[in-house]
Amino acid sequence: MKAIRIHEHGGADALKWDDIPEPELSVNQVLVDIKATSLNHLDIWVRKGIPGVPLPLITGSDAAGIISEVGDGVKKSRIGEKVMIQPLIFCGKCASCNKGKENLCKSMGIMGENCQGVNAERIIVEESQAIPFPDQLSFEAAASFALVAQTSFQMLVRRANLQAGEFVLIWGASSGVGSMGIQIAKVKGATVIAISGTNEKCEKAGLLGADHILNYKTDDIFSEVKSLTNGKGIDVVFEHVGQETWNISMKSLARGGRVVTCGATTGFKANLNLTHLFFKQQSILGSTMGSVSSFDGALTLLNEGKIKPVIDRIFPISEIQSAHEYLESSMQFGKVVLSYE
Repeated sequence: MKAIRIHEHGGADALKWDDIPEPELSVNQVLVDIKATSLNHLDIWVRKGIPGVPLPLITGSDAAGIISEVGDGVKKSRIGEKVMIQPLIFCGKCASCNKGKENLCKSMGIMGENCQGVNAERIIVEESQAIPFPDQLSFEAAASFALVAQTSFQMLVRRANLQAGEFVLIWGASSGVGSMGIQIAKVKGATVIAISGTNEKCEKAGLLGADHILNYKTDDIFSEVKSLTNGKGIDVVFEHVGQETWNISMKSLARGGRVVTCGATTGFKANLNLTHLFFKQQSILGSTMGSVSSFDGALTLLNEGKIKPVIDRIFPISEIQSAHEYLESSMQFGKVVLSYE
């Protein structure tokens, strides 16, 4: 069997198409023949060198395929099902898991970082991780959903408690989480101000439902936000860029506003004026991945046709190195997908 693995951290050439042993099923597990996977920025960070990654490591977190075998404890009727992979791992036993806050579980992990990932011809997962998806969805679309959808839902709905009528500022609208965040915010009845870096990307953000679109290369973001909100500011800032955008995010925040962040692609350092924070009763919320309820909430919206995965480009799995380089170039709008067909 073939799989994409890294044996050491480095550039895209660290990705190797290896022969590995066939996986073996255990109780309550299923074998999935992979048809498509998609990339996340996490894949790039893992490849470059996140401490503690078990090497050699099969890369990738998001995937879709067909169940071809089942272990004891799983109904045979599941064989042949088209499924997407829920890539998060929880212990299922601790107080956090019992309260439905699995993302606070000390054992929380993610396939393709803490354990072997999905970029293989066949993978084994727990039955609960193999999620049927709507018939109208392609394998490529299904492989583009899980991680960005539950991350965005967790940020906006579970952490920031987004309300109808509020203003949301979406940084990085062209990213996987950004393109999903626009859609979820609109479903919740918010007014969305989306930010991207090219006119083409701004146009695509508008097609997803953003009410106002700003180009950070040509627009004065702070002034535009003040104008669009009649001086009030932003209720929820959807932040995953980090150091380069942090000051504007905080300056743009309304009284009682919330910044919710899941990443820091441009750097981890941030300045903070504590006087503004407590005087304006603002909140800074960290958010990592999602919980089972966040995945289920996003999946419900998908099944109802209210949100959809956004695919930018599909590469054959044999060109995974080029796909990584393309994602690193920040040229995409939405997800970069790998096809196994």
